[in-house]
Amino acid sequence: MQSKKSFKAEQALFIWDKPGLLAGVDEAGRGPLMGPVVAAAVILDDLKPIKGLADSKKLTALRRDKLYDEILGKALCFHIAQATVEEIDELNILQATMLAMRRAVEGLRLKPNRVLVDGNRIPTLAVVAQAVVGGDALVPAISAASILAKVWRDRWCQAFHLEYPQYGFATHKGYGTAEHLAALRAHGACPQHRRTFRPVAEVLK
Repeated sequence: MQSKKSFKAEQALFIWDKPGLLAGVDEAGRGPLMGPVVAAAVILDDLKPIKGLADSKKLTALRRDKLYDEILGKALCFHIAQATVEEIDELNILQATMLAMRRAVEGLRLKPNRVLVDGNRIPTLAVVAQAVVGGDALVPAISAASILAKVWRDRWCQAFHLEYPQYGFATHKGYGTAEHLAALRAHGACPQHRRTFRPVAEVLK
């Protein structure tokens, strides 16, 4: 019987094995209550392999940081983009995520022949693209994109924490933890909170 992993990998074969540049795309920050949603697009260099690429959520912060630097140094090209809190509130989180992904692909220095996107949806692109469920664990270029997006957003949260330390952004990265919800109730919403997300909207009432 065919394994679940191999079945998922085959979803991407019709464009994965074609010649030309392949870009992997992933995002970070759909779930948090604050901050931008971040997307990265990466074209890896077959002549400069990177060991240990995996779903960013399954790596330690230290390992992610090391791989982040290695990806920046070895990838043929990459681009990190975002959709702002204002865009998230105006469009909704799904459409804002698609916008960030499109910006990431369009920002690549080299134009890919095909694009593989983690998940089950793809943004509107001027290049052939396919969604790969679980792609961040299956496709190295998507794994690399997931690491870039995750590390970039985590560092953004750490920097923003310096302006609003009362919320604890450096620790929970904007997710709806008990600490974060308590801070929301105590201090109200800050400029980077997503007004259309229920816990924030309830505080604003």
